[in-house]
Amino acid sequence: MRRSMLPLLFVFLLHVSASWAASDPLTNTFSQCISAQTKLQSSEVSKILVAKSSPSYTSVLQAYIRNARFNTSATPKPVIIVTPTAESHVSAAVVCAKKNGIQIRIRSGGHDYEGVSYVSDVSFIILDMFNLRSIDIDLKTQTAWVQTGATLGELYYSISEKSKTLGFPAGICPTVGVGGHISGAGYGFLIRKFGVTTDNVVDAKIVDVQGRILDRKAMGEDLFWAIRGGGGASFGVILSFKIRLVTLPPTISVFRLERYLEENATDIVVKYQQVAPTTDENLFMRMLVQPVDSKVKKGEKTVRITIIAEFQGDANTLVALLGKEFPELGLKRGDIAEMSWIQSVLWWNQIPNGTAPSVLLDRNVNDADFVRRKSDYLKTPIPRAGLESLWTKIVAIGKPGLVFNPYGGKMNQIPPTATPFAHRAGFLFKIQHSISWTEPGPEEEKLHTNEIRQLHDALTPYVSQNPRSAYLNYRDFDIGISQKGTYEEGKVYGEKYFNQNFERLAKVKTQVDPENFFRNPQSIPPLSKA
Repeated sequence: MRRSMLPLLFVFLLHVSASWAASDPLTNTFSQCISAQTKLQSSEVSKILVAKSSPSYTSVLQAYIRNARFNTSATPKPVIIVTPTAESHVSAAVVCAKKNGIQIRIRSGGHDYEGVSYVSDVSFIILDMFNLRSIDIDLKTQTAWVQTGATLGELYYSISEKSKTLGFPAGICPTVGVGGHISGAGYGFLIRKFGVTTDNVVDAKIVDVQGRILDRKAMGEDLFWAIRGGGGASFGVILSFKIRLVTLPPTISVFRLERYLEENATDIVVKYQQVAPTTDENLFMRMLVQPVDSKVKKGEKTVRITIIAEFQGDANTLVALLGKEFPELGLKRGDIAEMSWIQSVLWWNQIPNGTAPSVLLDRNVNDADFVRRKSDYLKTPIPRAGLESLWTKIVAIGKPGLVFNPYGGKMNQIPPTATPFAHRAGFLFKIQHSISWTEPGPEEEKLHTNEIRQLHDALTPYVSQNPRSAYLNYRDFDIGISQKGTYEEGKVYGEKYFNQNFERLAKVKTQVDPENFFRNPQSIPPLSKA
């Protein structure tokens, strides 16, 4: 796969758009304000502002829409897309948006499941961070400064080019933006060894509501705490994170095994729930639960279980470990592939073996599917009778599936108040509810939204309660939204995402953005907002 041509295309299109940038009153006023704030000439300002009248508007807008649900003619569109190429441009955009009374949506990679980074029901601009993507790795300190417009794929590739022994514990999808991923906590296949992504952040730079650029020392520990899992877009515009790299072994082992109900799938799931969150912290075993066509009974549906795993070590050690702890799985040496960390990143994305890691630099994606996601947390294993009932419901509903991600290990060692991400000791699994479809139209969306809601309802007896916890980066408006920006509205979804940490987040919000300028339907509200 060749490297993306999107950056070159954007440069061309943004230059073409220069003469279009000031074609309506708001754009003209905004452009003048940016010029005054940055001391740039109007011709230079035009290169970073994309107005609706610009020929490049549609291509720039759609380039980072990763969910087709929000790429329709009815989807609200921004008045202006700001594409900063310097940190000072971000500061100016915040000042000028506030001055003109217009909301900001901040887009890093565009993967928000509810489109929060590029959709609003009120007049808004998008602050599109794709040009701010520098990655500066310091091997001596084993740290890196990463701008929030970079993708995870770009970060992983950059690390692998500098070191064969260092990596970073973050998500699997290479086109996910660093900004949203880390500020919402983030996680990947190293979670049981190193915690969530934000546990490995040591500094940050943010533009606050006054347009000031602040690092950790300047922003203070309360705000630094809040943006590491509390969703950065509630507090300002995060420019970059300083991350701590982690040391990994030269040999990593991976496997993928499938079992059907007609085999011993239920026995495996019963044992999996006991083993996955308690085994060696070097082992991460994800489990997919999906309705599929039966291989035994033609024309009927069944449930397939897929366990996808990575072990920080060699294959023989892994076989011995699971032979002792999980013999029901029947794992054999031939089921396992040994590889480096960067090769495992490709493997998780089902990229063919032997592909050069530079494929991770590709920002192009195929046409985005229509996507809905939900999340849950499991604090006690689902009993066998519950699993059998769940299989029946999954087959009856017909399309959505589940993804179990085990915790334990390092997750049990970090206090729930260390960051806004509270789901630590006592939580066995995070569960993702997943449904995707390709057919456009409101009827299809209604059908498939109803299906995933049915599956969510089916999990109710088994998952966490009071609150029914959820994961911010699996954004879900069904758990509550804010219409007026009040504390009472925010508490509904805030306590589900952050549990006991919501109150502290609201206090930080009150300190740094009391007028609630940085807001969206699921942002953190200030305490005093009436």
